[in-house]
Amino acid sequence: MYNGRVRNDALIVTCEHGGHEVPPAYAPLFAGHQALLQTHRGWDPGALELAQQIAAAFDAPLFASTTTRLLIDLNRSIGHKTLHSEATRGLPLATRREIAAQHYLPHRRAIEAEVARLVAAGMRVVHIASHSFTPELHGIVRPDIAWLYDPRRSAEGPFVARWLAATRRRQPGLKLRRNFPYHGRLDGLTARLRKRHPADHYIGTEIEINQRYFHAGGEAWDALRATVIAALADVWGK
Repeated sequence: MYNGRVRNDALIVTCEHGGHEVPPAYAPLFAGHQALLQTHRGWDPGALELAQQIAAAFDAPLFASTTTRLLIDLNRSIGHKTLHSEATRGLPLATRREIAAQHYLPHRRAIEAEVARLVAAGMRVVHIASHSFTPELHGIVRPDIAWLYDPRRSAEGPFVARWLAATRRRQPGLKLRRNFPYHGRLDGLTARLRKRHPADHYIGTEIEINQRYFHAGGEAWDALRATVIAALADVWGK
């Protein structure tokens, strides 16, 4: 466990796509979509394992879901076009609201409440959202690790830059990127929290791990997670 203390910073860890479970009540909805559940569209392979280890290493609270994102995507805002998948977007509004009440709002509200509590206590919240991406999509080859953030926020860019640099020092061969293949300003949980809290109270970043490490398993996957956590410890408090 990391025992350092960072000014008045408090770390929280979240994982919105940690599994591909289907609640029994909604199993019939996936009768024609079972194959999708195991793919990257159903969940973020490896993201929960990394989130759990970061939280344990820094004694930080972890907010995670293992319900498939195909039921409802916890990293999209209500009303976003990809909040629901093809398995659920055609459901009656009442049913979609029921799904949100049971499987979306509890996760979002718990995180929002914890961030608000810490900010009210005079802390600056550093939020790490753990995700993963496919090695290649639409002909675009992804890096080993990417960090997503909002460059308009004064502290987010420097925080990510320090973490990335420490990761590179510890494992020089890794391909590392910032705001690629997605931009950190896009719709998501961190974007919502930025709207609620000023830059000096909230730092939000999403870390994206290449899923090929999870699928390969073994020493490379163990080493990647260890590098990410050790690099974060290198910069936490600086």
